[in-house]
Amino acid sequence: MQQDSEEERCEHEERVALALKNMPDSDKIDELAARFKAISEPSRLKILLALSCGELCVEHLTQAVGGNQSAVSHQLKTLKDNKIVKSRRHGKQVMYSVSDGHVLTMINVAKEHLNCDE
Repeated sequence: MQQDSEEERCEHEERVALALKNMPDSDKIDELAARFKAISEPSRLKILLALSCGELCVEHLTQAVGGNQSAVSHQLKTLKDNKIVKSRRHGKQVMYSVSDGHVLTMINVAKEHLNCDE
């Protein structure tokens, strides 16, 4: 009986060591948490879903998400600050797009998961 306990202890220690080895540093964890927080807000998530169809300006994003221009611009700033969207000038307009396709992959996986529950 004591041997099983010793084996379990060793197994748990190995798992802890593996968890510690694979744990990002605190700065990376904070950055990851901030990005998850940024995409979890419903109006920002709607913006990202709209941008998943391609590049859009604020005016068209406002139409797509049903918000007002000021609110959409504010949410875009948060998404830009978190390096989730990027912008470029096209004449007088600023065009927005998703800066990292991995974000859209995460959103699509979450959408698929919701569909699995039905």
